[in-house]
Amino acid sequence: MSNAEATASPDHTGTGTGSTPAHNPEAARLRALLEPSVQANRLYLEDVVINIAGSHRVVHVVVDLPQEETGGVSLDVIADISRVLSDVLDNDPQSDTRPYDLEVSSPGVGRPLTEPRHWHRAKGRMAKVNVIQGENITGRIQSVDDGGVTLVPEIAAKKGMKPRQGEPVKLPFDRIRNGKVEIEFSHLPEDGLEPEHNGPSEEA
Repeated sequence: MSNAEATASPDHTGTGTGSTPAHNPEAARLRALLEPSVQANRLYLEDVVINIAGSHRVVHVVVDLPQEETGGVSLDVIADISRVLSDVLDNDPQSDTRPYDLEVSSPGVGRPLTEPRHWHRAKGRMAKVNVIQGENITGRIQSVDDGGVTLVPEIAAKKGMKPRQGEPVKLPFDRIRNGKVEIEFSHLPEDGLEPEHNGPSEEA
């Protein structure tokens, strides 16, 4: 199991207020409840989703590293923050007696890059970028700033030959519809780029 797929799911009895689909007021309330503890452990709260599984509620919490850090959230960190959030939910003053399951995971490599922080976290990786009113680009993310993303395009070569690198291209955020990290199983660092961290993974 890769870091991006890491999940801890302790059983509990506690929160719940009827059938509550994902992205609803109850999910927003739990996000506000859990976020301070997530931040106190130097993590970023990506999402809180509530689903119904039979007579249980499943609270799925997605955490990520701060945008300035590279790599993924380790299994040990997932386990630690899961215990912390379990305690918070067990002491939720607005909880009822319905049982719930807590699942904590980190985003997978397949997560779409739709926010500036996503691009920061993917720096040094190969990405396929969907460009608004322009040709789509596949290239390595060289740098990210407040204005946009700089990529080093990968130019396809003849069969059996290594792809060539083009000149860096700066794309403002308002020209990027979305992007997606391309999975690479091996990569040698290039000048000015970070070592590759990609590996097989799935979205949280």
